[in-house]
Amino acid sequence: MVNIKLTIAYDGTEFAGYQRQGQGERTVQGELEKALRRLTGTVPKLIAAGRTDAGVHAKGQVVNFTTDSPIPFDRWPAALNSCLPPDLIVWQAEEVPLSFHARYGAKRKTYRYLVSRRRWPDPFLRRYSYHFPWPLKLEPVRTAAAYLLGEHDFKGFSAAGSAVATTVRRLDKVEVTEEGEEICFTLTGNGFLYKMVRNIVGTLLFIGEGKADPLLVREILATGNRQAAGPTAPPHGLTLMTVEY
Repeated sequence: MVNIKLTIAYDGTEFAGYQRQGQGERTVQGELEKALRRLTGTVPKLIAAGRTDAGVHAKGQVVNFTTDSPIPFDRWPAALNSCLPPDLIVWQAEEVPLSFHARYGAKRKTYRYLVSRRRWPDPFLRRYSYHFPWPLKLEPVRTAAAYLLGEHDFKGFSAAGSAVATTVRRLDKVEVTEEGEEICFTLTGNGFLYKMVRNIVGTLLFIGEGKADPLLVREILATGNRQAAGPTAPPHGLTLMTVEY
């Protein structure tokens, strides 16, 4: 048996998330399993670094599986891509130790959330950015973002439905940059709760509109009160960029 690590990318628009579901929904895991069945005749257990939600994209998702297939590790991308749909691609394959675990071995992940501030939606960005044409001040957004750095209890930025042992996470970077008429939120941390990035972005936009003071972020971290936070940003602006081991 060998352990194969895949780095994959996908446009999440037409997927009901990464994880296979019980009602026949189209998922990233399901498409990978179909391709592996065609190539090997079996469906190995797939372990992903994270389970992205419906509509969320990935450029650097990591998946691993063990197999006794004779396919050389460097041939896996070509073999899988010949069986996969065009919105799901395998960038790279590596043979890793049997102890490697894509989820538990991850040290840091980086997510990017793109917000378009154009007056009218850009049809070339509509799948990958949140159209937000309302007035926005970036200075209070950056002030609020700085309060998120470090280790905190992010319960107030999580969504119901996540069963985790602890809601404490560490954010090493919360960067807000302007790219033409777009704003890019880049977050790097040791882990993320269910809808945590989207709830953070929604709250920062809420503050940037002048609807709350930047100190609201500190209040949410201290109290864990999700009701005090801003609305959840939609999924299509979010992309999992990299996973570090």
